[in-house]
Amino acid sequence: MHVTFYGGVREVTGSMHLLNTGTDRILIDCGLFQGRRKESAEKNRILPIDPAALSNVLLTHAHIDHSGRLPILVKNNFRGRIICTRTTMDECGFLLMDSAHIQESDADYLNYKSLRGFLYELKQNKKTKKVSNREINRIKKLLKKDKNELNRDEIVSLQSKYNLNRVVPLYTKGDAEDTLEQFDSYPYKHDIEIGEDTSCRFYDAGHILGSSLVLVKIKKNDTTKNILFSGDIGRFNQPILKDPTLEFDEGDRDIDLLVMESTYGDRLHDSHDNTYNLLKETLKSTHEKGGSVVIPSFALGRTQEIIYVLHELYDSGDVPKMPIFVDSPLGVNLTKVFGEHPECYDQESHETFLQKGKNPFMFRHITYVKSVQDSMKLMRNTDPHIVISSSGMCEAGRILHHLRYKIHDPRNTVLIVGFMARNTLGRKILELGLEKKSTGNNSPDPLVKIYGKMYPLRAEVIQLGGFSAHGDRDEMTKFITDSNLNIKRIVLVHGEEEQMIKFGEHLRKVTGKDIVLPYMGDSVFL
Repeated sequence: MHVTFYGGVREVTGSMHLLNTGTDRILIDCGLFQGRRKESAEKNRILPIDPAALSNVLLTHAHIDHSGRLPILVKNNFRGRIICTRTTMDECGFLLMDSAHIQESDADYLNYKSLRGFLYELKQNKKTKKVSNREINRIKKLLKKDKNELNRDEIVSLQSKYNLNRVVPLYTKGDAEDTLEQFDSYPYKHDIEIGEDTSCRFYDAGHILGSSLVLVKIKKNDTTKNILFSGDIGRFNQPILKDPTLEFDEGDRDIDLLVMESTYGDRLHDSHDNTYNLLKETLKSTHEKGGSVVIPSFALGRTQEIIYVLHELYDSGDVPKMPIFVDSPLGVNLTKVFGEHPECYDQESHETFLQKGKNPFMFRHITYVKSVQDSMKLMRNTDPHIVISSSGMCEAGRILHHLRYKIHDPRNTVLIVGFMARNTLGRKILELGLEKKSTGNNSPDPLVKIYGKMYPLRAEVIQLGGFSAHGDRDEMTKFITDSNLNIKRIVLVHGEEEQMIKFGEHLRKVTGKDIVLPYMGDSVFL
């Protein structure tokens, strides 16, 4: 039996690991790659395995870099079960439909831009090499049903007429709906048969609501092999969620192989108090300048944590009570899921809010934006406010529009509260913003490309590292050293190469164990 690593290997996104027991092929996670648009699209379209040959899929949690390629499996003849916790299934009901919507919308927009450019070129005056305003308006009306909706049927017809290449989405909402039909959910610490002489159990990973450490038990020839897949390991002593599991049941403690994440393998998060204080100062200083705070945030987990903390700050009276807008339909729906699963909250959340009859995610100063029209009105709003919008790495969604309206105004602040993968727009904004701050205001404004147009980065960029949902080096080490597990070997995944290497060196010194750092396609045998 062996585990082969096909994603999240020396990089953070695209998690995918294949367990071959000799009789069953079981996939652990099936996430989207995120980063450079063209490179990611190519990697996401190519599956390194035959979906029809899989027995089942185990899903550690709902984040799209772990779940986002599941519809591609299903549309390519995967017919097994997608096994996860009940909360993860509820979250995926929204996340996968939203991902499909983004795939379709992005394809529509790229097709629109390509066709519009072609028609402009076709209609330009041969002498002036320009297109008249009248012709421009005629083309726009032809390709749009109204100001906000593209005329997909007309675009498809014209692309066919002129033999133009068409961008096809990775998958559609129909594919996502088919995928959700194959979900099969269970509570924590429940034995689940997943193959011949093979079972699994979920333990709480403390990363996001419903996230799990997945223990797989394989019985062969009177022996049992235990493999533990960490998914993403969470933080200790953080708001809302319970801590990652350290106490495992007696029969689950001997681990032959731990497949463990390493996102922050060489970094330590800022303290809880420092994070709160920097957030308070940021809100105060931005309000004094008459600016707004733009927070790119993952719709699942991070958005709810930010709302929770802002609620605490507003109740304390320590910050100006600017209007707060959550401009993410997905974030709104997932916040409802949080409200439906208080059994996952930690004791502090119950004492701070629930026992006082308060909803942590609803208070007087917060507005959940749903319609496109309200979102567009908010983008143009110049009064001081806070907007929380997705996607968290600024790769898609409404956050791009907020950034293009606000990133060029020095009164505003872009607040980075989560991990930004390499080659994402969020990482670019973070690096350029920090570089600008280090070189002083006399340097030229760096430029950021959003929807094909360059914008000067004049807004202040501030990073709050304490809000990460991933454990840092010491917290991940604590999981290994302070749990009651007896671990023989460790494989590191889900980390950029330098983080994996550093964390591997650290673990060898601390634990003395065999640490493996695989490359894409490598296998580890038991």
